[in-house]
Amino acid sequence: MKVTAAVARAPDADFTIEELEIDEPREDEILVRVVGVGLCHTDLVFKATSTIAPPAVFGHEGSGIVEKTGSAVSKVAPGDRVAITFRSCGECARCNQGLPAYCYTMPMLNYAGMRPDGTKALHGAGEDVASHFFGQSSFATHCITYERNVVKVPEGFPLELAGPLGCGIQTGAGGIMNSLACQKGSSVLILGGGAVGLSAVMGAVVQGCETIIVLEPHRGRRELARELGATHTLDPAEAKDLAAAVRAILPVGIDYAFDTTGIPDLLQAVMGCLAPHGTFGIVGIAPPGTPVPGDLMSLVTFGHTVKGIIEGDSDPDTFIPKLIELHNQGKLPFDRLVKTYPLSEINSAIADQQEGKCVKVVLLTGQQ
Repeated sequence: MKVTAAVARAPDADFTIEELEIDEPREDEILVRVVGVGLCHTDLVFKATSTIAPPAVFGHEGSGIVEKTGSAVSKVAPGDRVAITFRSCGECARCNQGLPAYCYTMPMLNYAGMRPDGTKALHGAGEDVASHFFGQSSFATHCITYERNVVKVPEGFPLELAGPLGCGIQTGAGGIMNSLACQKGSSVLILGGGAVGLSAVMGAVVQGCETIIVLEPHRGRRELARELGATHTLDPAEAKDLAAAVRAILPVGIDYAFDTTGIPDLLQAVMGCLAPHGTFGIVGIAPPGTPVPGDLMSLVTFGHTVKGIIEGDSDPDTFIPKLIELHNQGKLPFDRLVKTYPLSEINSAIADQQEGKCVKVVLLTGQQ
């Protein structure tokens, strides 16, 4: 079967729109007709580093309609509307604890660019194309995925908006609601006002945080953070001493911090912002070799916690429906972050997102 996909052929080159062949689904696989797919910073990091050797198709925030299922699939059927999230095995200790983002086989199932048996689902002229990114590779009109990846989307919910719930939105909101479990009346500092950071703002509002501070260089994003519930915003060009800026608002320091930037200097600066027994959660992708922030004896003296977070510590089967319900109640208006582009305009969309002209890109395939 022929599909149209955005193919990465070199780390420093634009995506190219190409026609590929996709495999028929195996017994445990699902073929989804992609309607929309979110553009996430993680896609661009993997492309830029060639962690998965090109040519490759990325995309891990897909949504669409099930077209075919393998004989062993029972969770969904053709015609079902689904959001597609990360893949997990469903059998290891972490999966059984409701922590599939820490699945023992997470790297193999999500970051290898192929099936565990080494085969790929996408094929070009005389070559295989890396697939199965996060168990989906959804920068395409169709993708192969699995039962553990898909969550049904109820009728009436805009299907093209459902994809970002599978990563960016659940990472930001889940980081606050699940990983940090911010208490009502607490304070939180959020570094970065992109899609993950602004989802964290919305999660903090849901949790009832009293003080929500956002550090973000783009004025428009700072304004949107305020509209979504931030009580304070900081421009890093002005708040050069982050600890002083935060303690001018809360002299004792903040209860929680949440980083989406991965900027080493900022990571270190946050430690001076924490109140005693404060917790710092990190989802930002830092450069290789970046040391863990903080000083060991300061951690001991003040009881600080530094915590790595993957996918908001969420169990997609329960958390994505919760996010949909919160959106329907008007408590998680993440649609305000979204700007749509045709899949064919992926390179322009990337440029606009990086320049701060939009917050969250959703690429549309033109299919329904």
